Amino acid sequence: MRSKTLVAALLVSAAIAGCGSVQTDPSTTTPVTFTTTVPVPTTTVPTTTATPYLGPQGVPIETGRFLAPGVTSHLGAVVNGILCNVLPQLAYTAYAHLQVYVSGRSRALPGGIGIVGLDPVVTTSGLFYRATTCYYWIHTRAADGVIEVESPNGRRYTLADFFAIWDQPLTGDRVAGARGKVTAVVNGKLWTGTPGQIPLREHTQIELAVGKPVPHFSRIDWNGTGI
Repeated sequence: MRSKTLVAALLVSAAIAGCGSVQTDPSTTTPVTFTTTVPVPTTTVPTTTATPYLGPQGVPIETGRFLAPGVTSHLGAVVNGILCNVLPQLAYTAYAHLQVYVSGRSRALPGGIGIVGLDPVVTTSGLFYRATTCYYWIHTRAADGVIEVESPNGRRYTLADFFAIWDQPLTGDRVAGARGKVTAVVNGKLWTGTPGQIPLREHTQIELAVGKPVPHFSRIDWNGTGI
């Protein structure tokens, strides 16, 4: 479970409006829209280190260039029935992990996907993103590959939903801007369906390899993390 101290501090900060009053979350049937974008970094740790560089959630920061910028182009519009709300929706939560390789090399998943109005918090373990405008029910907080499902309901969320919010393509031969045959491994087992069908469940580990070689599956130790 996420560190109670971290969550409390971030939620309180995200809920404080510019005038100093506390915002209340709108109905989950009403999307929040936004009109501007915020630039984000384009890379993380460039090469694999001897000791994994742990991010702000206790999960190793992914290495390499980002697959695509983290800022969504939807800016609050409803995507696949998924809304963007002022506060995270915590009635149903699941935290999965995605690692992508292109031609055998790690490519990082940026933080801030599905977060509109990025407010980066600088920590000793890297950037942690919160929202000044709204959070989609599926988003990333840091460049550690963790996909957070924080939703008002327990519907079946998939990798296709995440990429739709990110506004990036995901097919059997393309992952964001990377093209080539895609091999998907889920929890150490070869996935035989389309990549978009992979469900986002609690501690699901997803590896997508675009082209060859397909790296050996590397399992994450969730114990001791903040999620």
